Amino acid sequence: MASMSHAVSARPVTSADKVIRWTLIGVSITFLTVILIVPVVSVLGYAFSRGFGVYLEKLGEPDTIAAIKLTLMTAAIVVPLNTIFGVAAAWAIAKFDFRGKQFFITLIDLPFSVSPVIAGLVFVLLFGTQGWFGPWLREHDIQIVFAFPGIVLATLLVTFPYVARELIPIMQMQGREAEEAAVSLGANGWTIFFRVTLPSIRWGLVYGIILCNARAMGEFGAVAVVSGHIRGLTTTMPLQVQVLYDEYDTTGAFAVASLLMLLALITLIVKTVIEAIGARRRRAGPMLKQAVR
Repeated sequence: MASMSHAVSARPVTSADKVIRWTLIGVSITFLTVILIVPVVSVLGYAFSRGFGVYLEKLGEPDTIAAIKLTLMTAAIVVPLNTIFGVAAAWAIAKFDFRGKQFFITLIDLPFSVSPVIAGLVFVLLFGTQGWFGPWLREHDIQIVFAFPGIVLATLLVTFPYVARELIPIMQMQGREAEEAAVSLGANGWTIFFRVTLPSIRWGLVYGIILCNARAMGEFGAVAVVSGHIRGLTTTMPLQVQVLYDEYDTTGAFAVASLLMLLALITLIVKTVIEAIGARRRRAGPMLKQAVR
């Protein structure tokens, strides 16, 4: 069997193999060019079409500054909360057996299958003026929908699976042996988490945080429903792009879009670096073990 696999791997590369290889590469490059590169170049072209000075002027407008601050504030609240939830949920699912575990996993996956617009509408039905809790909120002068709390809640709902979904497979693959050994040695829960569990999941955790942050800053559908599009108050960066574009301010719209794209690019670079570091450490692990032996 080994000799057969060696013979297959040693088969000379034919002209047909080269044609297939270059065809697949060509199709991939063409697809990426049409879907990714051309739109990115178009956004940058429109953003800088009137010069760098006008570009900075558009980004410095009060409503745009307010949208940038609102987006960053929302991400600063949502990402830590989803990180705490994701770690707790993944630890419970991977390390413990309990009734309803599969249903719990299904609930975590729910935002992936439900439209963000529906997610935003749920909060309108709950906390809007005519919603279930609307009269009580109005009596106590509490506003959630068409205000900052509603934007945070909507973003929280559509982004909460990302950290958990990154950590659950990692923790399930690692099993429970290390934690059980720590318990047998007398370690408490926090010691087990920080000394045993966290070091083994840190790269997956960082990766999940990056994805959660990217989605939180770029969310449009759910936020559009609950925000009310109040300029300078409840418009995030994606909503500000739509507002400016609808007002035929294409330079301003594409300037904000280019800033969002820059944030996405930074996220992609950080993700790539983390993946490279993780892969290097995984390769270095066996080598260190062999060196010790």
